[in-house]
Amino acid sequence: MELSTLAALNEERQARRAAVLVSDLSAGTQRLVKQAAIAGDPLADVLERQLRSGKSGMVEAGDRSYFLTVQAPHPRVVVTGAVHISQAMAPMARALDLDLVVIDPRTAFATPERFPDVTLLAEWPEETIGRIGLDAYTAFVALTHDPKIDDPGLVAALRSDCFYIGALGSRKTHGRRLERLTEAGFEASATSRIHAPIGLDIGAVSPAEIALAILAEIVATLRGPRRKPA
Repeated sequence: MELSTLAALNEERQARRAAVLVSDLSAGTQRLVKQAAIAGDPLADVLERQLRSGKSGMVEAGDRSYFLTVQAPHPRVVVTGAVHISQAMAPMARALDLDLVVIDPRTAFATPERFPDVTLLAEWPEETIGRIGLDAYTAFVALTHDPKIDDPGLVAALRSDCFYIGALGSRKTHGRRLERLTEAGFEASATSRIHAPIGLDIGAVSPAEIALAILAEIVATLRGPRRKPA
């Protein structure tokens, strides 16, 4: 690999941006395709499919063989709400190799005893999210039912490239949420990114079942075709 290619690859890694190193095995050449350039690449469909899998591998395209080295940021789930659902999400997210970050200023709920081995931030979202950042490999989930906690997180998520945004609550609750977000300046094309009701429709009732439904929807969105934010 040329030093310039390695430097570019490292730059994308540090910025939590995906890239694919395309090695043409027939020609013995390499080129780096950054995520922003994939759509216009001659191998766009193949690159997108390999990137969604998150794994490197050999592919055939036309009459040529390529090895695609996938560099994708580690996916993470940022949650507002140190609640029973996020407690149930923690071991499931770990098993799915998803980094979980829980944000909740309510120190009675946000305790290490309730969330062992989880990145737990007992702060207000507006104080925290700007520091940790939300990017195209971040899912954002609002679980508190408290607009003072959830809404700032949703605003930040809607202004970001988060691949998934979800919010807990009934249709009535979500309707009021949309009214607040509209007043904050968001159009329907933006707020339509929010998955609400949250999670796949599996008839979930318990906190663990709701956590399962949410994580299943997150994985389906992560591994499926990406939709660009409005």
